[in-house]
Amino acid sequence: MNRSTLRPAAPRSAADRARQAATVAERLAAAHPEARCSLDFSTPFQLLVATILSAQCTDKRVNAVTGALFRRWPTPQAMAAAEQPEIEEMIHSTGFFRAKAKNIRGCCQALVDQHGGEVPESLEDLVKLPGVGRKTANVVLGCAFHTAVGVVVDTHVGRLSRRLGLTRHTDAVRAERDLIAAVPQPHWIGWSHRLIEHGRGVCSARVPRCGACLLADICPRIGVQPAAGKHSRGPMGTD
Repeated sequence: MNRSTLRPAAPRSAADRARQAATVAERLAAAHPEARCSLDFSTPFQLLVATILSAQCTDKRVNAVTGALFRRWPTPQAMAAAEQPEIEEMIHSTGFFRAKAKNIRGCCQALVDQHGGEVPESLEDLVKLPGVGRKTANVVLGCAFHTAVGVVVDTHVGRLSRRLGLTRHTDAVRAERDLIAAVPQPHWIGWSHRLIEHGRGVCSARVPRCGACLLADICPRIGVQPAAGKHSRGPMGTD
């Protein structure tokens, strides 16, 4: 077999994963310098609620709902005082609307009772709020407060990170631990936005466009060597 067709080995050591992650981070930062959170928000409170709504739902659908939601209840105080069925009706199209409405209302009540109506700026305080886990807390801290405490691991981020050999875990918490250890901290906030953009545009789950991928030459999943240009143009792969 021609050596140029061999797949690169998956990173085995922590040092290998760190080198792989640094290369991925630098290439994606150059390719997607403007990548940002795709949820619409103006305040930390709006982002907190939008992120709770985004569970098992597309950001596009969430954005279609939150404009009217925040016009009706613009503050934690107002939303905490709302009747749950009213919130359910407004967010029905996002799915799991009863559980989400309960969590949103409970979260807003906790913001009012425990934090003076303000969204806390620490991971420890955020994850104590109803409906808020590490992923939601990391989104709020990174995008609203520009604080890099962890790495957001959603479907795209987990899938691409596994393909690139940076984690083997499907569990988001364990995958985040691996990424925190491998990805340079200055890239923690941008990492998720850029992998999401890359996953949507190039590295899809079913039919990744490997021939157009700027990471193909370092991807253990495909593993083609760079062509004449800066990055590879390898064969089309399937998932």
